[in-house]
Amino acid sequence: MSKPHDSSRREFLTGKAVHKEIRRVGDEIADALVDAEPGRVAPVASQTVRLETKAMGCPWCVIMNPGPPRQVMVASDAFDCVRDAEQLLTIYRDDSDVSQLNREAFSDWQEVSEELESFLKTCREIYESTSGAFDPASGRLIQLWKSTRLNNRIPDQAEVEEALANSGMQYVAQSEKGVKFERDLLLDFASIGKGYGIDKAATHIKNEEIENFLVHGGQSSLFASGTHRDLDGWPIGLKNPLFTDKRYATILLKNSGMSTSGSNIQFFRFEGKRYGHLLDPRTGWPAKGLLSVTVIAPTATEADALSTAFYAMGLDKAVQYCDDHPQVGAILVAAPTHGRILEPVIKNFPLDQLFFEEGVSVVTD
Repeated sequence: MSKPHDSSRREFLTGKAVHKEIRRVGDEIADALVDAEPGRVAPVASQTVRLETKAMGCPWCVIMNPGPPRQVMVASDAFDCVRDAEQLLTIYRDDSDVSQLNREAFSDWQEVSEELESFLKTCREIYESTSGAFDPASGRLIQLWKSTRLNNRIPDQAEVEEALANSGMQYVAQSEKGVKFERDLLLDFASIGKGYGIDKAATHIKNEEIENFLVHGGQSSLFASGTHRDLDGWPIGLKNPLFTDKRYATILLKNSGMSTSGSNIQFFRFEGKRYGHLLDPRTGWPAKGLLSVTVIAPTATEADALSTAFYAMGLDKAVQYCDDHPQVGAILVAAPTHGRILEPVIKNFPLDQLFFEEGVSVVTD
């Protein structure tokens, strides 16, 4: 497990780091803390302590209200929890738990740790509840699209069907013997791994009896615990999928995980046609139909997986899922029907904790 260099770690774990990490009002974290703008007054972030690292190939940060210096030590240890999750789930290290499983589980049963066993069960539950729209056993499909894109082409239908034949959680067997693949598939946890790392970090911070904090991983996933100063939660900015340098709403989040998925930033063009980076694991082709999906759930793990699944499922089925699972909230943004006016559909989240910018037309039940 990687650690900071001794000199920087000594400074990091002392009160000096607290003063260095204080940010003025409105210091931004991707889709996170926001400033106020004219119009309806949204909640505003005041001073925070923000500590950063890099893991899973992206920036991470823990944000807290100013407090005792021990908070910095707790945040440092929380980052170690993220690195533990990375070692468990990454496919980019040959010695990770999932890499070993990908190499060996097609030939015979493989013993796995209790943590990985439990994590796979969670993945299976979400896979089944979304009818396969979330499928972490679609690594062959992801691999195919990456390789063809590098060769400046898209796969043909025969290649897609071959990858689909070697994909699917239904082919991942679990028993007291361990785990075995019934097809020559690959596990890839890109659509849930950051959420899991966030939850591990958040659990550690809570266990250290710190109630008010925010853990943010990558560009889109986070967990907000407790409150920010005198606000009833943490103010989080939602980026406008049409103009990504702006936001279309601010959400006040408390004791929940949140994740946003969309192909407004990561996409490519081939022969004049635009292809998003989010694949529908049921068809093998890039999902389309929604501009942006934000999911609010009890855990960041669930929010991370479901935001990807909802993007593939489309508006109607995502709404139905929320109707069937009232603990899951969503903000679903389809392509505008009137110029560039966004019409987000809100499910299972209180409107008094949402603050929309001008030019947004909200759709509710």
